[in-house]
Amino acid sequence: MRFVMFCHSLVSDWNHGNAHFLRGVCSELLARGHELAVYEPRDAWSRVNLQAEHGRAPLEEFARVYPELHSTPFDAATLDLDQALDGADVVLVHEWNDHGLVRRIGLHRRGGARYRLFFHDTHHRSATDEKSMAAYELAHYDGVLAFGNVIRDLYKSRGWAQRAWTWHEAADVRHFHPLADETEEGDLVWIGNWGDDEREAELDEFLLGPVRDLRLKALVHGVRYPDRALARLRAAGIRYGGWLANHRAPRVFARHRVTVHVPRRPYAGALPGIPTIRVFEALACGIPLVCAPWNDAEGLFTPGRDFLVAADGTAMRRRLRDVLHDKELARALREQGLDTVLARHTCAHRVDELLAIHAELEGEPTPLRSIAA
Repeated sequence: MRFVMFCHSLVSDWNHGNAHFLRGVCSELLARGHELAVYEPRDAWSRVNLQAEHGRAPLEEFARVYPELHSTPFDAATLDLDQALDGADVVLVHEWNDHGLVRRIGLHRRGGARYRLFFHDTHHRSATDEKSMAAYELAHYDGVLAFGNVIRDLYKSRGWAQRAWTWHEAADVRHFHPLADETEEGDLVWIGNWGDDEREAELDEFLLGPVRDLRLKALVHGVRYPDRALARLRAAGIRYGGWLANHRAPRVFARHRVTVHVPRRPYAGALPGIPTIRVFEALACGIPLVCAPWNDAEGLFTPGRDFLVAADGTAMRRRLRDVLHDKELARALREQGLDTVLARHTCAHRVDELLAIHAELEGEPTPLRSIAA
């Protein structure tokens, strides 16, 4: 089939975690022999900021690491949808797109096009910014692909879409897998952005405080760290590594003994059952993971076996100490977390699910009923 995708950016992951999953899905579709065209705005915020900080080198590196992936930059005022959507069978429009473009694509579909059209939502705005999400016009879309049950149900209960399916993110195991040839450089690594006011207190409790008190050799990668955040990292004895191209994360994980997951407040509170992409990627790389509290309401993992959970900062200190001093515990976490990802949470699994949704809409039999709307 021919797939067409409209996303914020495929080539830049600067403060744009959605690029991780989209890259994996695109690579998997191409590996299965499907055709693919990806469109991203020429002035995409993530891409503009990446180039402002690092020039074109990251884009050239992306092309070397993902030689199969290409995107077409577009200007909204001149985008020819007839040309872009010619011959399409499946069209995915990510939620980080302009309201006007989302509407235009819907109207193009209403005009008689035969492709299946999906709106892809991987953000908490459905729960935290209802006004903005309600403004998307999805009447002519076949449905919504939501990255968790709670988001899926919001689209239906609020009448934003007639159909919605749960389509979780997952790990791109072509790039995210254990690496055995790396030299250990530290105890703990955390890869994530400061998050404005969405998890500042949580980072103090579950990352900075435990690292400081346990005197761990720790490294943090991410962007948008204000001066006060950098000062707090220094006070905790944490080295700041700045932006990290996502495809380099497996090597960084392999050089450290443990990582943590500190969800932003909307995910920990309003969106039970939805981990960030970093959980899938860390487990796929075989690094022991300790999580601040989040409710695995959808049973994606087995807390206590795939990863450890710390109820508060005191528990985080105990859990980190246990992992760092108990080799058998660390080994069990590495193996069990990786096994769970490989069994259930790869981009290949998600492409299977997407194809099953398409088959269902086309009236074809599909065995994957667990994701039905």
